Amino acid sequence: MPYEPPTHTVERSLRATTGAKVIAGVDEVGRGAWAGPVTVCAAVTGLRRAPDGLTDSKLLTVKRRTVLAVELEKWVTSYALGHASHEEIDQLGMTAALRLAAVRALETLPVRPDAVILDGKHDYLGAPWKVRTVIKGDQSCISVAAASVIAKVQRDKMMAELGIEHADFGFAANAGYPSPVHKAALEERGPTPYHRLSWAYLDALPQWRHLKKARSWADGNVPEIEGQLGFDF
Repeated sequence: MPYEPPTHTVERSLRATTGAKVIAGVDEVGRGAWAGPVTVCAAVTGLRRAPDGLTDSKLLTVKRRTVLAVELEKWVTSYALGHASHEEIDQLGMTAALRLAAVRALETLPVRPDAVILDGKHDYLGAPWKVRTVIKGDQSCISVAAASVIAKVQRDKMMAELGIEHADFGFAANAGYPSPVHKAALEERGPTPYHRLSWAYLDALPQWRHLKKARSWADGNVPEIEGQLGFDF
């Protein structure tokens, strides 16, 4: 299906309206997975012409985005990855875990960004970062699209490595998302050491429900865990 290539329109707008010189595009992967970390990539691209075929990682084949990620890692001005583990997701909730992973990525960049373009409509970063949220930024903004591809390829690689000792779960193919293979293995064998144990999928598994972690919050309010996918047998 044809798609419009991303541009530097938002990056140019931020430069013109805020005076920002270093702008990082930020995107996440793994929000809706049942296992593994959530991964955030922050990418600084300048205003150079992007590699051909760059777009949201979800619109690319595995082969194409793998090749493109190698090219992007050399092409970007700089990039950094941040992760929040499954334990941190269970402890903090997804929104706070996303912020933790994003801050880890941004603070690892060699130069602190003057502004951040965040994919989506929710600003999970907040102060002191100067954030512009862009819905479908991974399709429209070059820096966010680059972050999208790098994050996806790196997390997929990580999940394949974690899955070596748990071959029945198919992490190399599903990256911890609820595929039929993953669901079947989970029902039969129960969670691996890499599963998020505070998530609702365990409610549909009576034999493993006792493993579910209940979280306590200092303010008494339980934040919504965004992006959970249901366990539909």
